[in-house]
Amino acid sequence: MSKEYTVAIVGATGAVGEQFRTLLPNAKFPIKDIKLLASKRSAGKELAIGDKTYVVEELTKDAFEGVDIAFFSAGGDRTIEFGQAAIDAGAIVVDNTSAFRMDPNTPLVVPEVNPQDLAKHNGLIANPNCSTIQMVVALNPIRNQFGLDRVIVSTYQAVSGAGAKAIDEMRKQYRAIETGEEIAEPAILPVGGDEKHYQMAYNVLPQIDKFQDNHYTYEEMKMTNETKKIMGDDTIGVSATCVRVPVVYGHSESVYFEVDQDDVTIEDIQNVLRDAPGVVLEDDIANQVYPQAINAEKRTETFVGRIRKDLDFPRGFHMWVVSDNLWKGAALNSIQIAEQMVADKLI
Repeated sequence: MSKEYTVAIVGATGAVGEQFRTLLPNAKFPIKDIKLLASKRSAGKELAIGDKTYVVEELTKDAFEGVDIAFFSAGGDRTIEFGQAAIDAGAIVVDNTSAFRMDPNTPLVVPEVNPQDLAKHNGLIANPNCSTIQMVVALNPIRNQFGLDRVIVSTYQAVSGAGAKAIDEMRKQYRAIETGEEIAEPAILPVGGDEKHYQMAYNVLPQIDKFQDNHYTYEEMKMTNETKKIMGDDTIGVSATCVRVPVVYGHSESVYFEVDQDDVTIEDIQNVLRDAPGVVLEDDIANQVYPQAINAEKRTETFVGRIRKDLDFPRGFHMWVVSDNLWKGAALNSIQIAEQMVADKLI
């Protein structure tokens, strides 16, 4: 009889926690029990997963007894505070925060790209940034076939990436505008902990996370550093501009990349992506078929289209990449990590 696993969701009442609750009934490993963990104020709430109802428990260091897999999505501080307690209790932690992504002793994994790194874990595996995940899913098969020298990406990121409160704030702004009411002073975007906040409705904000000393934002540096770590290659040039747009779900990216080989054609790139794991090619310009955020919502795949050759550099290409940031960009990739570990008998 195959082993059944007890799973914990840390941050069960949040935006990503909600997606875990949606996706876990379809996980490709047998689940014996699910523990929902959140703050003290959320303890006692009843939440449905599939056809069962579970009571939310308070997150404490003693809450992980009997847990085999703990999905953390409650912020980096919570992972730092409670992650080791989960590991000490015997759980494998799959962390959806940035707390340990660049730790050299922590694997940073996208199963379609570097599943072999899972075997290097010390109890914790980091789930990459949402915008990084979809980009490397699209780039890795190209890299494997034609090499990869350089990447320049501009993102168009959904508001759900900033959490449920950011979605609510934007929707209230739209309602106020439509009814002619005064818009409440913004309090969340672009960054909750920053000094200034701006309206998201009918707006585009070229800032995601705080600015760093090199004039890039932390989100942009995450894409740069995480891409190199996941692909195991510090020589790849990666630069990012990360932008928040008034879309609720689904990150979109304009990706410019340079391959190693000469004479690679658009058709060559399309053929590689057509058979790539986790990728759906939507690239039929004759019929105006290309990826759209609204069509990627609640889909597991990464969608790629608008593939074209750079007009000036023969080894340069452009493509458009779209994925649901709370599914493949967060909860789904974490669950796929657990599925891969079960399949590889690492749990």
